[in-house]
Amino acid sequence: MTAIFAQAAPSIYQSSKCFVTYGSMAHIDPKQPPQCGHPWANIAAQRFVHKVDIIAPQACYEALYQKLVQERQQPSYARVTMTLGQILDQFLISSIKQGDVSILSEGNIETKNVFSIRHGTLDMFLDRETYERAGLQGKPYGAKGNRGVKPRWVVSLNLKDARMLPGLKGFDRLMSACENVLKEPLEWLLCNANACDMTKHKHTDYTIAPSILQSQNVAGVTPDIAACILAQGDREMLEERATELYEWLSLVRLQSPRIAVNNNIDPFLSRYKLPADDVAEIQVCMFRWQGFLSASWLQSVVMDALTLCSPQQWISFSATAISQSISGDTSEFSLLRPSGTAIDYLMWEIK
Repeated sequence: MTAIFAQAAPSIYQSSKCFVTYGSMAHIDPKQPPQCGHPWANIAAQRFVHKVDIIAPQACYEALYQKLVQERQQPSYARVTMTLGQILDQFLISSIKQGDVSILSEGNIETKNVFSIRHGTLDMFLDRETYERAGLQGKPYGAKGNRGVKPRWVVSLNLKDARMLPGLKGFDRLMSACENVLKEPLEWLLCNANACDMTKHKHTDYTIAPSILQSQNVAGVTPDIAACILAQGDREMLEERATELYEWLSLVRLQSPRIAVNNNIDPFLSRYKLPADDVAEIQVCMFRWQGFLSASWLQSVVMDALTLCSPQQWISFSATAISQSISGDTSEFSLLRPSGTAIDYLMWEIK
């Protein structure tokens, strides 16, 4: 069952939409990580993740801490200053063609020339002058028509294509554009780059240690969808319940005092009200990683946590992407496995 919330009026600056899906996932086999179907395809589609939060009842803390913090190698990324040509020359073979590197340059895609590489695809967001000088084939990007916005172009190239090798026409055209037009040094973030490639250029490494919150007292909400809503296919009730749960989980992530049992703030200052009138106090824990994270790392963490936590306990995951716009808007992915089930899930996607 899928619903779309927040229908926006037509505008060159579109409001974010929330896509909500309730469904069942296949059995998780750690030896054969799932690659397709919900929610795994949605996790793999996350581009450049900036922050990941895991929230669960305090009863899950010890198992999660031991597996995700003590036993797992923590994620890392690197920052380097290079030109696009140097990036391609240094990382093309072992990191891009044979690996799963994620690379992102500085800037926002609405006003600056921004470059990114993910799953072997190079995306170049260019202004009109740079696009015409580069001589590469692309397509218009962003708002169309004369609306006071400078035209933008995007060029996408599959670097894993067999024709993308030095000496071949397509790659040589790209390198020529890098040498003559796209030659400005930029700051880059790299994740999952080959270690041997990184030794060839000066860089700064970062290891992302999780921040941990445990035994946080909050007003307990049963994070699930009532069976009658699912049986009747009631989209209106699904929308209302999904909104309540998303709002509550977001306030837990913010450590807001509004979800405390004794919250008595003046309604004039905050109109938030807990979904249930009679709630008991519960304890939750939260793990947060913040930096430059890959979708493959996110998928492995979700798989481990779902396997560790008993089906009798609920658990939620949230992933926030790096903002690449002037307004600061960003996409977000959230996943909830309700208590009492090993396969059902509720998923939110903010786009």
